[in-house]
Amino acid sequence: MKRIKKILIANRGEIAVRVMSTCREMGIRTVAVFADPDRTSMHVHAADEAYALEGSKISDTYLNGKKIVSVAQRAGVDAIHPGYGFLSENASFAKLVLESGLVFVGPPPEAIDLLGDKTSARSLARKLDIPVLEGSPQAFTDENEAMKAASSMGFPVLLKAAAGGGGRGIRLVVSESEFTAAFGLSASEARNAFGDPRIYLEQFLSHPHHVEIQVLVDHNGNAVSLGERDCSTQRRHQKMIEESPSPVVDETLRSKMNDAAVRLMKAAGYQNAGTVEFLVDPQGKFYFLEVNTRLQVEHPVTEAVTGLDLVKQQILIAAQNVLAFRQEDVNRKGHAIECRVYAEDPSENFLPSVGTLRTFEPPLRPCVRVDSGARAGDEVGVHYDPMLAKVTAWGDSRKEAISRMTGALDDFDVVGVQTTIPFCKFVLEHEAFVQGKHHTQLIDQSFITKYLEHTSKEGSDAAALIASALFAMQGPTVSPPARLSPSQWKAARKDHLH
Repeated sequence: MKRIKKILIANRGEIAVRVMSTCREMGIRTVAVFADPDRTSMHVHAADEAYALEGSKISDTYLNGKKIVSVAQRAGVDAIHPGYGFLSENASFAKLVLESGLVFVGPPPEAIDLLGDKTSARSLARKLDIPVLEGSPQAFTDENEAMKAASSMGFPVLLKAAAGGGGRGIRLVVSESEFTAAFGLSASEARNAFGDPRIYLEQFLSHPHHVEIQVLVDHNGNAVSLGERDCSTQRRHQKMIEESPSPVVDETLRSKMNDAAVRLMKAAGYQNAGTVEFLVDPQGKFYFLEVNTRLQVEHPVTEAVTGLDLVKQQILIAAQNVLAFRQEDVNRKGHAIECRVYAEDPSENFLPSVGTLRTFEPPLRPCVRVDSGARAGDEVGVHYDPMLAKVTAWGDSRKEAISRMTGALDDFDVVGVQTTIPFCKFVLEHEAFVQGKHHTQLIDQSFITKYLEHTSKEGSDAAALIASALFAMQGPTVSPPARLSPSQWKAARKDHLH
């Protein structure tokens, strides 16, 4: 067993703070790295030591593996945790870490190469008789070659970054006339996010649920599934709300998907935490999508229903510990939901919102957890992902988890930028979500329009509140406007105070 006394977190923001919290509990010292815009960020202050990467461009800082390893050696760390995004699924970075004599808190480079590349991962799934959606046999950098493959498959098709996930680089192309522009945008986004512009093509599946299986594998090949997460609430292919268990997965389907995920990871020689992602069609058939060879943003919902600390498990596995439990020991209880709070304006097609966080007060409620790397006074810019926080609520039932989440979102006070908080609350209260009848395309197809109608009505109600106040000042000579509900009074009061 290797001893890990000091870890560098090769990331920023919320996930860096999250990893540091577990390290403190385990008695492990932490080292932060930061780009110029992050000099005063929370993750810098949360670490035992912090080192500047010098620069503001992602390519010069958080995507510069050599610079990060150099800092790690200078700081005398034992291991590097990549978080998610940036270099977390970069096999060359993992190899560089290992060649430098450090522990990489993640899978072996060979497993990242095999499973992190979507085309080779799909090939392995087919060999294991796991259902796979039709897709291109290779990834492309040449637009003309990609166009030929798309024409052969038939439109619509999805363009996806071959070297990473998180919704980066994904574009839906419904006709040949859209292909050139979409391919250029996808390749550019993939290059900026992962340092790799390769794009592969995938069959477009209508109205599916996005369901993923969390897996842990140790260095002896012992593997366990921690069950599924449903990530179907997405806008522009990026997740907004996740939950566990999935409302569309029964025990029979869960068993099949768990088995497929574990077989795939073991066949790939995987180690550490990883997630196998599937699409489930309206008929209940599942199809392999991809593997995320890292910790997921939505890992707190799995932690909430299993009671396990996934970052702790990652570190223990990286230190060559054998898993301390077997599949039959995994006990899932209740229901958990996570909402991502982005600095975006839902009424303006989710455009990024920039400014100073004049107020940032997360909710304090029982059975509610908030992961964040932001605080009041921070400047929210355009350099990085706009996620400010993640809120996770647990309940004995899905209904209770939804109720606790809506209450927590009501209590989350953010002033200075627009956020997705009101949109998340709108989705949680919508009949389609409450009944589990939502799917990956629902937000883009209809929820945005319905939300705009909803907010327009709320604006009219706020105007009625002002009219009521003016009426009260003038005396009872005319009939008052319609009465407002307590929630409308609260909303109007909150708008006034802000």
